[in-house]
Amino acid sequence: MTVQPSPTQPSLPWRLSSTAVIGFVGGLSRVFMYGTNRPEVHGLDRFRALLDEREDPRSRKRGLITVSNHISVIDDPFIWGSLPFRYGFNPDNMRWTLGSYDICFKNKITSTIFNLGQVLPTHRLKHSVHGGLFQPTMSEAIRLLSDCPSAAEKSAIVRRDEQKASKSLSSPDLADPFSNPSMTYSTNGEDVFPAPSGYTSRRYAWIHVFPEGLVNQHPQRIMRYFKWGVGRLILEADECPDIVPIWIEGNEKIMAEDRGFPRPVPRLGQKLGIWFGENVAGQRESVFQDLRQKWKRLVQKEEESGRGSGHPDELSEELKYGKEAVQLRIEAAKRVREAVLEVRRRRGLPNEDPGASLAETWKVEGGASGNGRNPDGSIVKGM
Repeated sequence: MTVQPSPTQPSLPWRLSSTAVIGFVGGLSRVFMYGTNRPEVHGLDRFRALLDEREDPRSRKRGLITVSNHISVIDDPFIWGSLPFRYGFNPDNMRWTLGSYDICFKNKITSTIFNLGQVLPTHRLKHSVHGGLFQPTMSEAIRLLSDCPSAAEKSAIVRRDEQKASKSLSSPDLADPFSNPSMTYSTNGEDVFPAPSGYTSRRYAWIHVFPEGLVNQHPQRIMRYFKWGVGRLILEADECPDIVPIWIEGNEKIMAEDRGFPRPVPRLGQKLGIWFGENVAGQRESVFQDLRQKWKRLVQKEEESGRGSGHPDELSEELKYGKEAVQLRIEAAKRVREAVLEVRRRRGLPNEDPGASLAETWKVEGGASGNGRNPDGSIVKGM
């Protein structure tokens, strides 16, 4: 089996189309943000400096994860309207994010638009048997946060693709018609999506996640617990990513979940706030170093025993569901949440109840019936 060198970037038509979509949406978000509302943005210069350091993919040494609270359906892409226009016209240095498969990818038109907009198709376990922590899109996200696939991993990818090629390549939902059709992956064994991690221009990419997993509009601005997928991203990327916590406010007023008629129309003239925190990982992996070392030892133990590898697509049962592996993901997610809480505190909000960080505190996924409020005054909507 011959493993071909990784291509540098997608085809020119794909790059032009992606630049047009991201640039247009980013520009529109900026105009809407500054032209019709009253925003204040803190820490942007520091964040821009980090993005500028990462502009050349060849010089990157690690990926970038940004995490924030999730208060509105417009949070992404609206918060990136805080960036000057030029950032939107360089997709190689713009964010990737996770989007609900049943909302963003329900037909060929929306699927193409969201693919061009650098959104990864993610199944929600509540709505699909293909959802969960170990779905293929999570593996793709981990690879995006890493260097280009190694020769061994590329061989594994080739073997996997050969096994399902007859089904995948005949799918009508091929999302990147301009690129090499072998640079694809499937989320359910039937669909086909472009695999951006295969291009060297996407090495050590930037991924934004909303670890709450749901839109949460709480009157005291309390966050839900962070789901453990963010722990996978931190532990399994080949280098510890830079991690920038962000706190956002005001979008819940623009698109309140309990808004009345006319429901599709955003409410203008709102006071908005975006606070960019400091990079909590940095050069020395200070916050997550101990967790990543434990994960590496766990992977090494599994590989030496012959039970499985540490490749994102080929985790052993122990690496998926073993007690130590689960606890490492939980702890990583808690530390990320604490980083966002620190930005929240610096913004001036009081400390929240410590129980809010625990999964068992949030028994019900989603809010009250319809657009009603929960007993604590919050509105939670599955996304």
